[in-house]
Amino acid sequence: MKIENDIATFEWRGSSAPSLIGDFNNWEIKRAIRLMRSVHSAKIFWTHAMTLPRDTYMEYAFVRRGSRLRDRLNSQPLTPNGVGAFNNYFYMPDAAPTTLIKRDRSALHGKVTHHKISAPRLITTPSRLVHLYHPPTSDPCPLIVVFDGEEYLKRACLPNIIDNLIAQKRIRPVALAMIENGGAENRFIEYACNDATVNLLTYVVLPLARKHLNLLNDEGAHATLGASMGGLISLYTALRLPHIFGKVISQSGGFPLNGDTSAILDLVNFNPKESIKIWMDIGKYDFPFLMESNPRMRDLLIGKGYDVTYREYGGGHNWPAWRDEVWRGIETMFSQRESA
Repeated sequence: MKIENDIATFEWRGSSAPSLIGDFNNWEIKRAIRLMRSVHSAKIFWTHAMTLPRDTYMEYAFVRRGSRLRDRLNSQPLTPNGVGAFNNYFYMPDAAPTTLIKRDRSALHGKVTHHKISAPRLITTPSRLVHLYHPPTSDPCPLIVVFDGEEYLKRACLPNIIDNLIAQKRIRPVALAMIENGGAENRFIEYACNDATVNLLTYVVLPLARKHLNLLNDEGAHATLGASMGGLISLYTALRLPHIFGKVISQSGGFPLNGDTSAILDLVNFNPKESIKIWMDIGKYDFPFLMESNPRMRDLLIGKGYDVTYREYGGGHNWPAWRDEVWRGIETMFSQRESA
């Protein structure tokens, strides 16, 4: 793997070459790239050069007979993308992992506590963990309810990001309620505009958070945050409970396309506009249907008068990309300027 300016060159050594898939072709085997044969110093090389935006984070894999192979010429270790695979990856020259995930020993730190909840008929499993982040302040603060809470806790290092944003005075102190999902299959049930999930927040998670955290009581003070289907349920929850959640951070939101039957489209189209601020971001190498549905949802919301901030960046549908981008939405929603 070589990167020069805006050109990434993939290389393979051996008598034959595997094919190449990645975020750039949506991981489709039928669109796999064949490397070109070349000879250098009597050694056989196989290469493919690709021009990419300089701010891109890219995941990829070599494949042979259906099996993924590690790129032995890429010194970076394989990364778990959080959606089912371990991939090779690289950053183009103007991209890098966010430094906000690193624990700053000189800064004040919040603490995370772990709580088991049981809510028959509201969740698809007998019990669920909710991870509460207590910011380093005794003052009342807003809450961010985080879907896919374990992933944001462990993969995105969200408490470290919040600690650093607070320490750098880029945001006001905020608390987190990070709710674990019900597993890969149940997650699609719980997050598909499901009012049982909305009721779970109303009757279980919010009382738990109010018991253990010092929260603001201002109308619309709190926020929702999620990625993919979590982005969908984040917006849906705020539309259903705008008096509680006046802010939404949606990453690669799993929104339906126009023409699909969905409760969220009905809420936006036919309900009175609510005073909700919305952040939406999505990678330029995300799944094609999401690259179509997210701008459509943005345009629909703006057309109805909602306050929407929308960002596209050089990345795909994976947790490293969401981790590196999530601070932008949080800073936009909770900046010191916004709270002044």
